Amino acid sequence: MKFHNLYSFFFKGTALLCGVVLFPVSCASVNSNQVQSWLTKGNESVKLQQQTPIRFTTNANNWQNIEIDDTQKFQYIDGFGYTLTGGSVEVINRLSPSKREALLNELFGKDKNSISISYLRLSIGASDLDGEVFSYDDLPEGQTDPTLSKFSLAKDKDLIAMLKEILAINPDIRIIAAPWSPPVWMKDNGKSKGGSLKPEFYKVYADYFVKYIQGMKKEGITIDAITPQNEPLHPGNNPSLYMPSEQQRDFIKDYLGPAFKASNIKTKIVVYDHNCNKPEYALDILKDPEAYQYIDGSAFHLYEGDISALSTVHNAFPDKNLYFTEQWTGSKGTFNEDLNWHVKNVIIGSMRNWSRIALEWNVANDPQYKPHTDGGCTECKGAITVSDSENFTRNVSYYIIAHASKFVPAGSQRIASIQTETLSTAAFKTPAGKTVLIIQNGNTADESFNIKYNGKTALVTLSGNSAATYVF
Repeated sequence: MKFHNLYSFFFKGTALLCGVVLFPVSCASVNSNQVQSWLTKGNESVKLQQQTPIRFTTNANNWQNIEIDDTQKFQYIDGFGYTLTGGSVEVINRLSPSKREALLNELFGKDKNSISISYLRLSIGASDLDGEVFSYDDLPEGQTDPTLSKFSLAKDKDLIAMLKEILAINPDIRIIAAPWSPPVWMKDNGKSKGGSLKPEFYKVYADYFVKYIQGMKKEGITIDAITPQNEPLHPGNNPSLYMPSEQQRDFIKDYLGPAFKASNIKTKIVVYDHNCNKPEYALDILKDPEAYQYIDGSAFHLYEGDISALSTVHNAFPDKNLYFTEQWTGSKGTFNEDLNWHVKNVIIGSMRNWSRIALEWNVANDPQYKPHTDGGCTECKGAITVSDSENFTRNVSYYIIAHASKFVPAGSQRIASIQTETLSTAAFKTPAGKTVLIIQNGNTADESFNIKYNGKTALVTLSGNSAATYVF
């Protein structure tokens, strides 16, 4: 019997085996008066499992209400996902062909057994989670290439091949890309780590971005957006670049923006791509009218600061978009702590503060948190751990993203939802007209409450330190 035909043999409320994870499903048709729900508990006893449906009623009770108002509409959503690092590609390619195919379909497919990732981030050249440092124009020490005659995407051939497979599974997936460092001959320290871009190479570096976008397009890969630099205020990584806001501003308004315009590049330019403690970085660039005309929005991480920084930028420039592009889970974190903090801040927090995307960090690595560069992150835990050719493990960031990506497709719009001191919420209306509500219970105790929508209520109880997605 073929695997995809097993679904019809299961009864309501039982579980369909997908690899080694259970995705309980209902064989009953979706009832508009029912609330379907999927639960993940911080204690790991339940992971993205569908629960018994709940019915809306008009019966009154005394429980608190989490009210949803779809007349109040906010930003549209572009998607949820991860960074597909070179290291992620390397370890996924260690799987046997059948396991590899199954994993890619589980991550990027749109069927009931997939988590439907809809957005990816790439590094332009190597990130610190590649096996080695490289750019697309590496030269012997002392040489330069101002015409970029030696530019080549060959180092990313395996990543490009995997992207083509992913696009075959989901042709609609969107991509944002960022460099960790330009070629070292463009830098004032001549090293992959730290240093700044030499002013005499600003134009050459703008052309480097154009060549990257055009080269990927020739491979059938559209880069929807770029940021000029990953974490521009963190020159201690390998690779990395120090690019304060005035340098990024001048690079965009005098070189990158005009280069895109001259080459008819439609790829969006997104500024900053660093922590929420420095919203003034993005604000300083957006205040410049010449730079402003080329900029689509700003990108943030949350290793420092508060997620409300995104709203600070939105309130100052409401016509510019916001993007949440990276947050890592580490080797020393616990499933419970990471699930609850990330769902509250990365998923719900970024959405409630105007972000169009929410991305966790790397897709995959091995049990030793490799590959990484010499000086790169040694503790970053992927959504997937690949242990050998036949086995992989789903980690906490898999479930963090899945609670949104599986249910909130690109083109959804955030709508209003009440939240309380312990219940964090974000609500969406999908293109198909479904309402999706993501809730995280930050209390250690179970919480009972009503989902209230259009005058009807559905009484639910959410376990302590758990996350749930409700669909109706």
